[in-house]
Parts: sequence; structure tokens; C-alpha cells
Amino acid sequence: MSDHVVIAGGGLGASRLAEALRGNDFPGAITILAAEDHPPYDRPPLSKSVLLGDDDRVDLKPADYYADNDIDLRLGTRVTGVDPARGRVVLSGADAPAELEYGTLVLATGLRPRPFPGAGGDLPGVHVIRTSDDAAALRAELDGARRAVVIGAGFIGCETSASLTKRGLRVTLVEPAPAPLAAALGPAVAPFVTRLHTEAGVDVRAATSVARILGEGRATGVELDDGTVVDADLVVVGIGGRPDLDYLAGSGIELADPATGGGIACDESGRTSAPHVYAIGDAANWADERGARRRVEHWNHTVDQAVIAAAEIGGHPRPAPTVPYFWTDQYDLKVQLLGSPRPDDTVHVVDDDGRKFLAYYSRDGVLTGVVGAGRVGRLMKTRPHLLTPTPVADLLT
Repeated sequence: MSDHVVIAGGGLGASRLAEALRGNDFPGAITILAAEDHPPYDRPPLSKSVLLGDDDRVDLKPADYYADNDIDLRLGTRVTGVDPARGRVVLSGADAPAELEYGTLVLATGLRPRPFPGAGGDLPGVHVIRTSDDAAALRAELDGARRAVVIGAGFIGCETSASLTKRGLRVTLVEPAPAPLAAALGPAVAPFVTRLHTEAGVDVRAATSVARILGEGRATGVELDDGTVVDADLVVVGIGGRPDLDYLAGSGIELADPATGGGIACDESGRTSAPHVYAIGDAANWADERGARRRVEHWNHTVDQAVIAAAEIGGHPRPAPTVPYFWTDQYDLKVQLLGSPRPDDTVHVVDDDGRKFLAYYSRDGVLTGVVGAGRVGRLMKTRPHLLTPTPVADLLT
């Protein structure tokens, strides 16, 4: 069984890892253990095209891909324990064996959405969007709904607000930070996102928290921390997620310091503290070439990790480095981010026409990232400047 790669998780990371292994001519067995009853699908469309009704689910591969490539895809099979000393995983599921032996194990279990921490979070009419079933449940309640409150103005919250607005609902977006996406983009650029939503008719309540969700038998609104009541037919909670790690209890696999984002501690190639065990995706906290740890929840980051881990497992050269990239579609604009900017970086807004914008981020005079909305061509041309240290002054002049 030494050439048997078992992948715990059935999302983007699992699908891309299996694809990369077969693309590298890996000859051994590959098993994907997917907790959901659906084949691996793309999550970004859940808050966009799926919620809008344009798609039911966006599968990452055609239905016959896994069988055609000799990949054993086991749906409805959850990993509930890991025993590195014996090289086995413990399973649960209607048709799952009690244990499965592995030669190499890859942990790609992703996140669980954070529930609303106050009263009313378990009322009918309160939704999260993490799975295909979550999005379907919310979409089923949109007909007849007129008002919605979205709690949390991160990427999911902003995308959901945009989609609900396009569906004709009056949306109130509540965010404790000074502006939507402030934690990701910083105080200088986040107001551009606020402008995008307010111009679309969203009532943005920034620097405000929800004290409790109101209702008896069903959610009817929220009470804010200042006592204000906002009526709603639906409430969507988008306050982030936490790595799904409960199944690692007793495994001895090292977890990362919460100060670095928590998750599963990995080296720069995805290896964990246990032999022959890797981790990729939202739950994985990889070290960089300097040993600094960072956990990233971006789509492209997971794809890059899958390619690197597949090369390591198959004994192939490490792929060339890529520039971190993320995007979010809101209304008719694509907001894109290149590089690794931090909210406390110096920001240089170089283009703003009242709707579209472009901004450079720098630290100690060196370009760290570029963020733009509706400026796809100009933004992508900066990619080479992020592969090597570039003085931001070179771009400004």
C-alpha cells in the first residue's frame, strides 16, 4: 500500500491534487474521501451564479473523469481519525469501512463556517453559505422574500449582498470593521467597496455589530449593538470559517499557532509533522522559504499547493513560484488582488474614476500587491513586478 495516496476531503484541493498526480504519471492508487454526497465542486459560484439560479452546482470535473483516470472517489465518507503510526485513517459513512490504510495521506478538509455567536443563530431563516446544499437552501427561500440582513462584510458577505440585491431584495450589510473588506484590503481601499455596494442600494452598516437575531419560530430581523432593529425575511451569516480539525485529535499531528492563522502546521512543501502526511487548502498553514507561517483561504492558493504537493509526492521538481492571486465578482465588476499585501501597507491609489479603481501596495518602499476593480488588463501587467522585489516608485513614475 506504499503507493496508495489517500486524500481526506472532497473539494478543490482534493480534485486538483488527484489531477496533478495523474498528470505527473503517478502510477499508484488514488482515493478521495469526500464527506459530502456530491463530487468535488467549485465553491466561489455558490454565492454568485448558484444563488442567482444560473447554476445548480459547478462540478470541477465531468462525472466520468474520476473513473476514467482510475481515481476512487468515495462520496459520503468522512475521515473521523488519523493514526500516523499505523498509516491508517478512521472513517464514517453508510458504506465506509472502519479504517483505510494509506501510503501517503493528504489532508484537504477545508473549513467549517462559523455560526452566529449570539442568540437566534439557530432559527429557521438563518443561513450560511459553505456547501452546495447551503446555497440551495437559501435560494429556495428567496421567492417571496423582500428584505435580507447579511452579517459580515468579508468576501462571502459582499458577494452574497450583491447577489441578493440582483435578485431584488433590500439588503442590509452589517460589519464590525470600519468598511467592507477592511481586514483584507486595508482602510484606504475598503471605502471603494463600500461605494460599490451603496450605489447598488445596499444599506451598509459598518463599525456595527449584530447583538442578536430576532424571531420566534423564524428569524424576523436583527438587533444591532446600539439597539436598532433591522427587519428581515432572511439572515445570512458570513463571519468566516474555522479549519476542520476535530478529526486530528490524538493523532500527534502538529497544529499551527493561532497567531499565524492556526490550521495544520506544514513546511514549504505541505509536509506535516507526521511522516507521509501532507496538508493543502484552507486548513493548511504552510511555511515560506524563511520559515514564516501563513494560512490563506484563496482559490488559487489551494491550486498552487495541490500542484506542489503532487510534485513532492511523485518525486518531481518543485514547480516555479507563482504570484498569489485572488478575485471576487460583485455586481458587474471583478475585484482582483495580486501579491501579498497587508492592511497596514502603504497604499497608492493610481486610478479612480468614481467606480473602477487601481491601487498599489508597498512595504518599506517595495511593491507587495496590487488591487483593482474593473482594471483587469492594467492589474495583470503588474504580475512580473511581484515575482522579484520591485520599488513601488518604479511603477509610480
